[in-house]
Amino acid sequence: MTPRLLPLLLLLLARPPAAQPAPPTCYSRMLALSREITADFQRLQATEASEPCVRYLPRLYLDIHNYCVLAKLRDFVASPQCWRVAQVDALKDKVRKLYTIMNSFCRRDLVFLSDDCNALEYPIPVTTVPPDPQRQDSAAQTRDRTRGH
Repeated sequence: MTPRLLPLLLLLLARPPAAQPAPPTCYSRMLALSREITADFQRLQATEASEPCVRYLPRLYLDIHNYCVLAKLRDFVASPQCWRVAQVDALKDKVRKLYTIMNSFCRRDLVFLSDDCNALEYPIPVTTVPPDPQRQDSAAQTRDRTRGH
């Protein structure tokens, strides 16, 4: 090996390997599809003026960790409303797919953390803004002053 090739070889070996994304797992596929379905349903509700039957569809907020989601998926697919609306048909196909994945292919990968059916009807909004540390510090200082610490 020539002395000029040695540094080049070392440089190539020292470089970290290209990151290979992990293949989707059953769980990641279920989670992604449930989020996609929820977003599609919300878009469908936004176009309610053009399709009045949408307001009669069962609510479709999905939490794959809630055991009641299986019944929610079955109810949505079985609902007779909007049976000739292309957007609803496409959404029902996705819902069927998620149900099949959850109930057959990925059954062992899924852990239900809740069986609160009400939570699927009236979901608690999730805050996506991280807390401001300065605000927390000033709130703690105010709280300490009022307690006399």
